[in-house]
Amino acid sequence: MLSRVRDFFERHIAGGLSVADDDSHSLELATAVLLVEVMRIDDETTPAEREAVQRAIRDKFNLTTQETDLLVELAEEKLRQATDYFQFTSMINERFTQPQKERVIELMWRVAYADAAIDANERHLLRKIAALLHIPDSANLAAKLRARDSASAGSEQRGAAPTRRD
Repeated sequence: MLSRVRDFFERHIAGGLSVADDDSHSLELATAVLLVEVMRIDDETTPAEREAVQRAIRDKFNLTTQETDLLVELAEEKLRQATDYFQFTSMINERFTQPQKERVIELMWRVAYADAAIDANERHLLRKIAALLHIPDSANLAAKLRARDSASAGSEQRGAAPTRRD
């Protein structure tokens, strides 16, 4: 299964790219892994969290729905094999600017807020990843507040009262 997904991903997304673009492919996967981890860390993946992951990946990397689904599937497989987050965060640290890393954290917070509740495991994960990405507490908090405000605005537009717990 993993080889089928990887082959498709390489043919349709990374196919024909230069070495520099291949680094970009790896960055997409590393970012997707972190987003998927937020979705699954509390052992209860909701449709809202899955949609938040897919939206974040699609928007950040300008992928089609099919490419996004395959990247999420590949990220889930990578997480099953991973022993730590360092292999993903170190790549992001090497290639992303500070504002780009802060954007990744904000996207992770958006995934965490997607189900209307921040779990203790999600909070712990976000603190850990922010530290691994060398994001100051103030920038992490600012990203969290932007994500919370975005989630609140989205629920109000859908007619639901904001019921956030953090």
